[in-house]
Amino acid sequence: MISRRAVWALAVAETVVWAGTLYLFPALLLHWEADLGWSKTTLAGAFTLSVLISAAAAPLAGRLIDAGHGVRLLTWGTVAAAAIVGALALVNEVWQFYALWAVLGVAAAACLYEPCSAFLVRTQGADARRVLTMITLVTGFASALAFAGGNAVAGLWGWRVAVLAFAGLMLAVAAPLFLFGGRAADRESAAVRSGPGLAGSGALHAALRRPAFWLLATAFPMIALSHGILITHLLPMLAERGVDHGVAVLAASGIGPMQVVGRLLMMSVERRVSMNAVCGLSFALMAAAVVALILAGASPPLLAAFVVLQGAGYGVIAIARPVVSATVLGRDGFGAISGALALPFITASAAAPTLAAVVWSAGGYDTVRAGLLVLLAVAAVSFALAIASSRRR
Repeated sequence: MISRRAVWALAVAETVVWAGTLYLFPALLLHWEADLGWSKTTLAGAFTLSVLISAAAAPLAGRLIDAGHGVRLLTWGTVAAAAIVGALALVNEVWQFYALWAVLGVAAAACLYEPCSAFLVRTQGADARRVLTMITLVTGFASALAFAGGNAVAGLWGWRVAVLAFAGLMLAVAAPLFLFGGRAADRESAAVRSGPGLAGSGALHAALRRPAFWLLATAFPMIALSHGILITHLLPMLAERGVDHGVAVLAASGIGPMQVVGRLLMMSVERRVSMNAVCGLSFALMAAAVVALILAGASPPLLAAFVVLQGAGYGVIAIARPVVSATVLGRDGFGAISGALALPFITASAAAPTLAAVVWSAGGYDTVRAGLLVLLAVAAVSFALAIASSRRR
């Protein structure tokens, strides 16, 4: 079993990498817009491109993890991400900004949560849930590090110094911690991997022939799509209802902390309840959150209920998704399987803002909210069928 020190090392490393890559963009968006003179749409295009490239690179990262290169992938992916983020300080042209974010998508596919979770499922087996729970609890503070730290540094010395600061953190803190924690996970878990099993490509091909794979590849992306829509469109949704801007910002800000609360609650019952049941309950919580949002209007109690239910429900998914996928599809070649499942999940997250905008333009936010219930219903049915298919097998 991996040591507590190694778990903390991986958790802190993931927190720094999340803050210095994905959360860096929204944290410094206004600074880039003001200094570089580019529109939010132009800037957002670079971020969307980065996320899509990260999704496309996820299957390759999974195969490298199956081949035993997980520690090197996490460590050198972080080093590459640090170099790319540092290079943002030199940007003056749009094409440079897009090029760097495109390459950063490849680096992110090597060191963010997807490869880390696949590496831990491979090395820790049944103990992966405990380790992933600890890591996701700590990474819940990544947004605070990015927004508070990034804006503090940018306010004092400019955004170029801020990106250099995050690059330095990734290089000096995250990369060495990934190396230490990853080596410990490899060293202390040889027994988990000692049995025979399919290689990554063979396991993936076997998984692709199973209905359960395609059902999970439908269920979890629907969750990513619904959460992405809510996060990116919550403020205009509430503004349309006449909710005070300060209250709306408070509601949006509360979803992240409620994810941590959901994970803590999951830890309190994980010994008595299966992860399949926990995952199914999280779908129900998110559906209840949308119902609360539909009924809320400008009611603070119902808005609070929405924040608690959405945050707690989605917070559990980060832990449940890799664990349930490994339980249903097996741990042999799980890196390749996880990478294949990550492709539609990350793509759905990237598509969420644009899709919601299209639906809004056609039918308003009432249609968007109704569509969220449809997405969650499809997710729940697909998940239930995947579990049933696995049990029959």
